[in-house]
Amino acid sequence: MARVLIVGAGLTGSLCAALLRRETARPLHLTVWDKAGDSGGRMITASSPHNSQCTVDLGAQYITCTSHHAKKHQSFYDELLAHGVLKPLTSPIEGMVMKDGECNFVAPQGVSSIIKHYLKESGADICFRQCVTQINLRNDKWEVSKETGSPEQFDIVVLTMPVPQILQLQGDITNSSGTKLLMPFLTLFFPISGYILWLQISYHQFAP
Repeated sequence: MARVLIVGAGLTGSLCAALLRRETARPLHLTVWDKAGDSGGRMITASSPHNSQCTVDLGAQYITCTSHHAKKHQSFYDELLAHGVLKPLTSPIEGMVMKDGECNFVAPQGVSSIIKHYLKESGADICFRQCVTQINLRNDKWEVSKETGSPEQFDIVVLTMPVPQILQLQGDITNSSGTKLLMPFLTLFFPISGYILWLQISYHQFAP
């Protein structure tokens, strides 16, 4: 069973984990690491230390679906609406400019509930306060080092954190493509080839 590490428990990382679980026929052991103390990334919902029912979205307060995105990603909106993760935004917002074909949604349980929905669907092992510092190729596997704890080995590593954080990483990944500048946002490393591949290409690696 292939061990897959996804670094970053934001929207990209959580959706990546869910899609890998949903779309691949090959058994996978999915692990998600994040350096923060909770999931959400830039779509995090904070709670009051005095009242857990008092929350505030520190990222997006609402989600806008354009006509273009509705055509390409309607199934994602339908899924989140069906599970009660999203609901239509009906209250007016001062200064909001609506364009033809656009609609807005809010997350009743906080915007981070979108991330938590996909993480739950993925069935991945979620580990917080795991700050990756270095990635090296060891015996055809990626050895991932972090600030605390022993290094761990994975068959595939997916990086979804912001590019400045990716550029700070040390190890063999700085030489994987002959340059320090890695493909942004979503990067996969396959020890078989030693090259950086896009996620959509990687799906073929798991095809039956």
